[in-house]
Amino acid sequence: MPDTDAPPGPADPDRPDSAHASPADLKASGDPDVSERHAILVDPADKRERVDRLLVKNLPTLSRSRLQGLITTGQLSVDGKTIDNPAFRVKPGQKLLLEVPPAVAAEPEAQQIDLDIVFEDPYLIVIDKPAGMVVHPAPGNLDGTLVNALIGHCGESLKGIGGVRRPGIVHRLDKDTSGLIVAAKTEAVHQALTELFAARDIERAYQAVIWGAPSPAKGEIEGNIGRSLRNRKKMAVVRRGGKSALTRYQTLKSYAQGAVSLIECRLMTGRTHQIRVHLTEKGHPLVGDPVYGRVSDAKLQRLPPDARLAFRNFRRQALHARILGFKHPITGKTLKFESKLPPDIKELISSLESV
Repeated sequence: MPDTDAPPGPADPDRPDSAHASPADLKASGDPDVSERHAILVDPADKRERVDRLLVKNLPTLSRSRLQGLITTGQLSVDGKTIDNPAFRVKPGQKLLLEVPPAVAAEPEAQQIDLDIVFEDPYLIVIDKPAGMVVHPAPGNLDGTLVNALIGHCGESLKGIGGVRRPGIVHRLDKDTSGLIVAAKTEAVHQALTELFAARDIERAYQAVIWGAPSPAKGEIEGNIGRSLRNRKKMAVVRRGGKSALTRYQTLKSYAQGAVSLIECRLMTGRTHQIRVHLTEKGHPLVGDPVYGRVSDAKLQRLPPDARLAFRNFRRQALHARILGFKHPITGKTLKFESKLPPDIKELISSLESV
């Protein structure tokens, strides 16, 4: 999906007489994440106007709250840079591009999908999620999600918990991150678990296979995380704005003279892509990460010949949510769950241990 420029069409956003191109002219082609695009050239009369107000004036079919939501989720770029602040002040001559995702169904449907249930009682359920399963429905992934599976398993009463689109979901794992996730089965438990996460009173430990060997072998990575200014689909450590984030890590084992390491990360905060972004910032992206850690020939050459093929063909970030612990909101009992590394990550490590 292009990040900066509107696709070609009858209107040319570089010309003053085409300050606004219609959705039909800028209709996305072949991108399931985009329903329509709007290109706007800022007029001198709009100098220092808030960007959300300017969009309201140019796009009367979209409410201001809807536009603000699109902005904060990274759907707006100004001169090719992602802007996620509705109060951003525009300048004459700037080119705005707003991408609107397609509408989704109001409520997810129940689906009978096998789940690896680690724990369940009348109040909550803990799942060992496989890599490749999306947590909640979104454009491009409207079914086959964990939410669809939970409604199918727990019943229609789950739909109203925590919001229409994310029934029961308290936290999330990326599609290609495997491991433990908890969901609430009542509104009271959902609220209580949400408060535990907000208070950081949750034990969460992840294991990851990364490129290189961190120095020091044990430490902290701290840096605010916000949307990347260069690519709205990515997060990044930002100097201004963003949300504070802290990741603690320790190296469990290094392989091939430090070419690859197995580490454990513990989250002190829960930001989008936090582990992936922090480790990339430190210079040690996750093996297999298609967004933050693409494989290079230089990295592969440091591996034993028999391991290179396994690493080249690993198609998802090597990240697994291994430990999840918290105090049960109803019984008061301290719960702690552990999940073994999945076969694909085990095989990755074995390709190094066998040589």
